[in-house]
Amino acid sequence: MAEARVDDARVDDARVDDEDSVVDRVLEAVGPRLRSLRRQRGATLAQLSGATGISVSTLSRLESGRRRPTLELLLPLAHAHQVPLDELVDAPRTGDPRVHPRPVSIRGMTVLPLTRRAGGLQAYKLLIPAHWPASGPDPQVHEGYEWVYVLSGRLHLVLGEREIVLAHGEVAEFDTHVPHAFANPDAEPVEVLSLFGPQGERLHVRARPRSST
Repeated sequence: MAEARVDDARVDDARVDDEDSVVDRVLEAVGPRLRSLRRQRGATLAQLSGATGISVSTLSRLESGRRRPTLELLLPLAHAHQVPLDELVDAPRTGDPRVHPRPVSIRGMTVLPLTRRAGGLQAYKLLIPAHWPASGPDPQVHEGYEWVYVLSGRLHLVLGEREIVLAHGEVAEFDTHVPHAFANPDAEPVEVLSLFGPQGERLHVRARPRSST
């Protein structure tokens, strides 16, 4: 029985190693793809920095592979290059063949793009594992405006100097020029719906139904 448990553990470890290897290969390919997209548009690093709010040095490290891409960096870059996020990272197709969702794993968080058109408002489902990230939140700033709705679990939103805990059914919206980060220190995963739009584009919510009279 003990030998069987050891064998199962070895299989699980091998599976995790294979998954990590796939993620590493996907992320390593992001840098050359970012450089190619920028050159196709005839843009300089300084111009791209102005469009995204990401520093020239960070963009340079991303393109050279010396900086690991994060969701906070990839969202404004996908918008600037007018490509869906899943195409930017060239994630493998999975799921229902009629829909072709292409989840992307970023530092252990799974991002599922829900919109296919480039530009404009983009929707994503985020699956944030328990005790994430292990190294603690790393707030980022970039161009854009974001709305988040917690589908399940509790999301810790770091926004500037504040840390806000959003429970199931709660919503937050914020300008992404403000340093921000998501975290989940709890023992249960968190599911979040995220809407990301260009700077100045905001979500219009009707507070109450219009009167029929």
